Amino acid sequence: MPAASLEVSGLTAGYGPTRILEDVSFSIPAGRRVAVLGRNGVGKSTLFATIAGQTRRYGGRIALGGADLTELPGSGRALKGLGYVPQTRAIFKSLTVEENLLVGLKNRPRSGVRDAYDMFPRLFERRRNLGSQLSGGEQQMLTTARSILGQPSVLLLDEPLEGLAPVICDELMAAFAALAATGAMTILMIEQRIQAALAFAEDVLILERGQIAWTGTPAQLESEPETVERLLGVAH
Repeated sequence: MPAASLEVSGLTAGYGPTRILEDVSFSIPAGRRVAVLGRNGVGKSTLFATIAGQTRRYGGRIALGGADLTELPGSGRALKGLGYVPQTRAIFKSLTVEENLLVGLKNRPRSGVRDAYDMFPRLFERRRNLGSQLSGGEQQMLTTARSILGQPSVLLLDEPLEGLAPVICDELMAAFAALAATGAMTILMIEQRIQAALAFAEDVLILERGQIAWTGTPAQLESEPETVERLLGVAH
């Protein structure tokens, strides 16, 4: 399916009785690349988990390509075209790399795994290895590739570079850039490596205390060093 827009309106959500997000609203046009930034603990991961249907929603609406996802469970949202790659690198460690990828194909033919190998040649080299035998970076590649094989129209990436070696980070970012260049997916990325995120993104959202505190382009953010320091905690 082609890239789709993502609309979030008045979203309030959290875990149990604890509210993390308060009245969050934004709209992402189809095919855009978006960096979601903010200090630790401001609600970024909760935002993605809520969009994916994995938290308690108190209010608000989520729409993908104009279709209301708000009342759908996580599995239903995935079927509608939402891809979600959490920080946890949720792979099946007792399955081989290829078996993990086959799970991600949904209704596509088995030959579709070639798409993953084209994007991440390292996974082809490891295709007979168990998930438990992979490095952290390879597990991240596998998690990402499995989600991409489902051909989502909106892809959420939660800190895909966390704890990875620079060479792996470069491979992942190159893959994301190639994927974005096809125009087939709208990609939102949470990332603490600010420069990598800004180099990738066309638009930026910054969260602070569970709310949207700033929106704009990477160029605008680069021209506002006081905003970077105030909301991201780094001198620029």
